[in-house]
Amino acid sequence: MSGLAISVESLEKYFPPARSGWRAWLQPVARPTERALAGISFSVQPAEAVAIVGANGAGKSTLLRVLATLIIPTRGRARIAGCDVERDASRARGQFGYHTGGDEGFYTRLSGRENLAFFAAMNNISGAEAGRRIKLAAERMGISGELDRQVRTFSTGTTHRLGLARALLHQPAILLLDEPTRSLDPLAAADFRRLLKEDLVRQHGTTLLFASHTLSEVEQIADRVILLEEGRIIAFDSPRGLCAAAGAATFEEAITRLARHVVAAVEARP
Repeated sequence: MSGLAISVESLEKYFPPARSGWRAWLQPVARPTERALAGISFSVQPAEAVAIVGANGAGKSTLLRVLATLIIPTRGRARIAGCDVERDASRARGQFGYHTGGDEGFYTRLSGRENLAFFAAMNNISGAEAGRRIKLAAERMGISGELDRQVRTFSTGTTHRLGLARALLHQPAILLLDEPTRSLDPLAAADFRRLLKEDLVRQHGTTLLFASHTLSEVEQIADRVILLEEGRIIAFDSPRGLCAAAGAATFEEAITRLARHVVAAVEARP
């Protein structure tokens, strides 16, 4: 991949305020006032692993959903492998794999293999090539023995691994992951972290942008870390660089100090 893998310029996203009660639905649609992203800019190099860290509501999932072409930004631009996620969404989708531990979107009465075959066909992969990629993705995620069971019989962790396998099917140059080891047991999570860092990023040059609440996972995988607070980037550096900036001995301490510094600054505003 030449050029930047991911480019974000002055990206903003606002949502309409929450509406409750039947009277609210008789009123005109309110102007969007709930800010999720506040004009952020950053870039990610090919074969780089970048983590997004922040409290709940900081904008991590919103940022990933904009990049995944699932929601449209209010202002600003974002590009995946040079493709504008708003103006050239169809081509952008062919450049990345996206996975969130929340809504898996599988057909639960079909087997795992049938689900993966369906999503392979959606990516224009069929026949022997689809079978080969399904086999490889299932082996990577450790679910080969589960593939011919109905998805509704899967545990939460197995369903999560199936979702990760789906994200890898078309061998994307870029992976967008929202809490990639959620619902995985400690051993499976450790294996998946090794897969991300050693296999996909280092050996195959895959670009990784992921959100995580697990700071040890972030420190293990990420080359650089975006610290988000209320939709703003308050730090973007390597784990070691963040430790130096915060004067902290550990990465966890650095993140805590930087976040507290921002909160104190906000509270001190007149």
